[in-house]
Amino acid sequence: MRSEAIKKGIERAPHRALLRAVGVSSNDFARPFIGVVNSFTEIVPGHVHLREIAQAVKDGVRQAGGVPFEFNTIAVCDGIAMNHAGMRYSLPSRELIADSVEVMAQAHRFDALVFIPNCDKVVPGMLMAALRLNIPAIFVSGGPMLAGKVKTGDGIKTADLSSVFEAVGQVLTKQMSEHELEILEDEACPGCGSCSGMFTANTMNCLMEALGMALPGNGTILAVDQRRCKLALEAGKRVLGLLAADIKPRDIIDDKAIENAFIVDMALGGSTNSVLHLMAIAHEAGIPFSLKRVNELSDKTPCLARIRPAGDYHIEDLDRAGGIPAVMKQLDVRLHQGKNTVSGRTIFEITAQAAIQDNDVIRALETAYSQNGGLAILFGNIAPEGAVVKRSAVAAEMMRHSGPARVFDSEDEATGAIMAGKIRHGDVVVIRYEGPKGGPGMREMLTPTALLAGMGLDKSVALITDGRFSGASRGASIGHVSPEAALGGPLAVVREGDIIEIDIPCYSLNAKLSEAEIKERLAKLPVFTSPVRSGYLARYMENVAPAGSGAVFTLGQI
Repeated sequence: MRSEAIKKGIERAPHRALLRAVGVSSNDFARPFIGVVNSFTEIVPGHVHLREIAQAVKDGVRQAGGVPFEFNTIAVCDGIAMNHAGMRYSLPSRELIADSVEVMAQAHRFDALVFIPNCDKVVPGMLMAALRLNIPAIFVSGGPMLAGKVKTGDGIKTADLSSVFEAVGQVLTKQMSEHELEILEDEACPGCGSCSGMFTANTMNCLMEALGMALPGNGTILAVDQRRCKLALEAGKRVLGLLAADIKPRDIIDDKAIENAFIVDMALGGSTNSVLHLMAIAHEAGIPFSLKRVNELSDKTPCLARIRPAGDYHIEDLDRAGGIPAVMKQLDVRLHQGKNTVSGRTIFEITAQAAIQDNDVIRALETAYSQNGGLAILFGNIAPEGAVVKRSAVAAEMMRHSGPARVFDSEDEATGAIMAGKIRHGDVVVIRYEGPKGGPGMREMLTPTALLAGMGLDKSVALITDGRFSGASRGASIGHVSPEAALGGPLAVVREGDIIEIDIPCYSLNAKLSEAEIKERLAKLPVFTSPVRSGYLARYMENVAPAGSGAVFTLGQI
């Protein structure tokens, strides 16, 4: 075992002395050492309860004959970090999480790992570390939050974080009073867990089941449900079985597993950020995966669910309807059914025991919300390397749209213009210099998209950016435009009033400009200079790759 490097032999007496100081007994030295990677923090609602989850994991490890050692990673709450300088640190935190797990696991020679993530960048960051280390590992998330319940004149309605963001736009347009906003603010997030819609955190936790790295129920069992602690207990036990069988992450995650994840993602209408993270996960596993393959999978995968923000259901409804096993059961032959999982069962064996309990939350193939997937990659003369849109959350009238560009060189400029009422029906808002390098940090743009939705403009105004969107964004929100403006991408030469043509069914995104005119403008484009000169963001900017490859670090590529 790896842990023998810190506990076996006369020369390890000093190591054993230190281990005894943290409570390791003489009998424990003969047992596997299991790292329990917890992302607990008191500032993040999705993580505030993870001590309880970690205790259940450690109990499971002990029961199965291992010795658990808990350590922590950082975690950023994207909602709290939204629309200020803090959001520049959200995506970069993914690489810090992966690196910190690598450091701890290598320095202390754990034999296997149980990962406890919940929110957006923690899930992929931890999985990237698991693939890099390639020692037996299993994931158990903290679970989703309950939807809020708000009393209105029409009765009790459900709400979530995106409802609050959109309500700001409603207040600005006098559709809602500030008092009503305060009531909504008080009720929308009723307790612990990852925000209750099919936002990035819940998308990634659901996809961990499709990837095969988590037990059934990981993505949908509520944080406040006692089944969550039982799942954590089972994960703690199961990691010893993985260790005994020498089953490692790269034995489970291969090209077929990545395809399965994208197929389930398409059926769920997951967050656009999932594309960024799955590409990074594939990169860490050494699996070549082209963005064009995403559209190929989307073309053959129907959208079976419309969870917030695409519809009115929440993750608790998806769990009640049968969860991810029931979704995968509907997808049948589209999935690689023979893929093994950390449960010890194949995808087929898991879905064979699943049943759909609500045929509207999880639709059958013949009654699917659409016959193609919830995500699409657009290409064109302003996105030659691709851009991502959550088409399941786009109104039918915006699937094809042509309008004048309203150009802004930062999210803050665009937000100010929207709040000042300067955006009109038919406009195409362009926000650039917000990519991985240009931001730096590739900020999420939930504030401008939510403002547009709250002001009733989401069915007539599109938004295009080289930055990202929250999983809670809806409307014709097209992000991850690559190459980004800071790298001299064509988005940098779009001018106020240029006509932008969007055709989501045909996967195209173009400015109505000739190739010669784009080249002429690019030739006159000044070299981008970032105002960031020091700190982690400066180092991040130097090393980060484009969004199309997952915004991974270019150093140490496989």
